[in-house]
Amino acid sequence: MAAPVIGLSCYRTHGTMTIYDGELASLPAQYVDSVTRSGGTAILLPPQPLSMSQAKDIISRLDGLLLTGGADIDPARYSQELSPRHEGFEALRDASEDTLLHAALEADLPILGICRGAQMLNVHLGGTLHQHLPDVLGHDRYRKPGESFTTEPITIESNTVVHKALGGDREVHGPVQHHQAIDDVAPGLVVSARGFDGIVQAVEWPEKSFCVAVQWHPEEDASDDRLVRSLVEAALHRA
Repeated sequence: MAAPVIGLSCYRTHGTMTIYDGELASLPAQYVDSVTRSGGTAILLPPQPLSMSQAKDIISRLDGLLLTGGADIDPARYSQELSPRHEGFEALRDASEDTLLHAALEADLPILGICRGAQMLNVHLGGTLHQHLPDVLGHDRYRKPGESFTTEPITIESNTVVHKALGGDREVHGPVQHHQAIDDVAPGLVVSARGFDGIVQAVEWPEKSFCVAVQWHPEEDASDDRLVRSLVEAALHRA
């Protein structure tokens, strides 16, 4: 059977490549590598203006959707003012992912959100975000100054999709790099993992065939593709 096709949202950001110095539609290769190691075929979905009919057409060609990490989300999307701690947003990416997510949920396409992807799912469904965790928690362990990814202990709730995807493990040490996180959990979503301080680290929507989102970055640990593999397996089953 053909490898399931997984669409990966990506960045539109300034960068330099060969003779180009300007906006690039790009994505860290770790996401692609994790999908291919897990048996899927990765297709990049650059931020672009999309009508709902265009988004539905794209979703109809995919077997799964992976919403990746990236910049903060416009707080107007969850009815908040822009905090001085907010680090800027990409309006085009916000709109593009929101439209794709609407079409994917309507089609019950298997979905995995990572970091920003978890926040986007929660905001799309009516939840809110903490705009700057150190102001809320009094620590910066989720994004240490001057460091890239660090690992933190994450407790998994029993009898959840995340629990099953991780082989029944009740704790993982997940690579983290975020200064925002889910605050009010959207209607329909359930919390499936929390950090050592109680902050939400994963949510899922039980009414869907596979709709999971985690705040940590599983793609950064090449030795543990279990969550991405679960997305690919759900996509294969759907296909």
